[in-house]
Amino acid sequence: MALFLSNLGAAGIILTIAVMLASGFLLTRFTKRLHLPNVTGYIIAGVIIGPWCLNLVPSQYIEQMDFITDLALAFIAFGVGKYFKLSSLKANGKKMVILTLFESLTAGIFITIVMLIMGLSLSFSLLLGAIGCATTIMTIRQYKARGPFVDTILQVVALDDAVSLIAFSVCAAFVQASSSNGSVTVSQIAFPVLFNLLALALGGLSGVVLSRLIHKRRSKDHSLVLACVTIMGVAGICTSLNVSPLLACMASGTAYINASGNKHLFKQLNQFTPPLLVMFFVLSGMRLSIPSLAAAGVIGIVYFLVRIAGKYTGSALGAAVTHASPEIRRYFGLALIPQAGVSIGLAVLGQRMLPAAEGTMLATIILSSAVLYELTGPACAKLALLRSGAIPRPATRQPA
Repeated sequence: MALFLSNLGAAGIILTIAVMLASGFLLTRFTKRLHLPNVTGYIIAGVIIGPWCLNLVPSQYIEQMDFITDLALAFIAFGVGKYFKLSSLKANGKKMVILTLFESLTAGIFITIVMLIMGLSLSFSLLLGAIGCATTIMTIRQYKARGPFVDTILQVVALDDAVSLIAFSVCAAFVQASSSNGSVTVSQIAFPVLFNLLALALGGLSGVVLSRLIHKRRSKDHSLVLACVTIMGVAGICTSLNVSPLLACMASGTAYINASGNKHLFKQLNQFTPPLLVMFFVLSGMRLSIPSLAAAGVIGIVYFLVRIAGKYTGSALGAAVTHASPEIRRYFGLALIPQAGVSIGLAVLGQRMLPAAEGTMLATIILSSAVLYELTGPACAKLALLRSGAIPRPATRQPA
């Protein structure tokens, strides 16, 4: 099949995309019956059609699809920007920000320190720690949970991705600066920081301009076109300058929501991006190196456990500092175990920055642990929702 597609040229690429989308859809038919998130099905689909299983997709096509990852992350980062609406942040107060920083950064610090103790490089440890900050949550939607506990989770998880994007961008600047000769000078740090600041300014300016271009008389179709032009343009400029587009695209989304106050565009983008995200996750599965699983096994298990410990410890500390409710203190960490989405995209970016062996190990750890988190995370999140009272406990039958 791979040989057949590779001989078709442009038609082969189109058929490859069709195979990726179809396989992702078909695998979710099985994962839904097992009550697993769609992301798990997409990743497994990529493994099945990839080079280590059925080999349905030519290897040269897989290598040429980096732009899918870049586009997916650009749209994700822009969407994260909507959670930085100043009026909402003021209404929620400082407690949510403090709780998020504690649970997110504690996990990242735990991971970084443990990886360094295990003898891994500083660059690898920093990137893995930054990726470990991210969280995803699907169980809330599945069980239609409601209440203060749920509201806190949704707000924290939204900010969580932003913290992870910022932490990764800072660590990436350090890694890129130190990659030349192993030592870091002031100029090597200053230039990446300067470029990232310029990228932030570019993103902010683009968001303001976009808010002016999209007005009430603008059709929905053309509003979506202008949004795509903005997001892709910012991502393309940043990538051409060897700067991560994450912060710039997030700044663009932040500037747009604060300048316009309009969330409808984000809803439009959510309807536009599903095929792109399916390709992104399936592509990640195709790139999962099965032989590397054995080499990364111990490190992957340690990462899996240490991140859970970090999330739980950070949540408890943040809840204590903010004087949160007993439910938040006891059960909030359980709800933050699942991880996918942003973390997978960051792993692909991190893989490009590290030496080949370390990069493959980083991607393998994140992809394999994402599947484990999505297998165990929903059950833990459901338990947290039950214990906190966010969803009703199953009724017990009274004795006759």
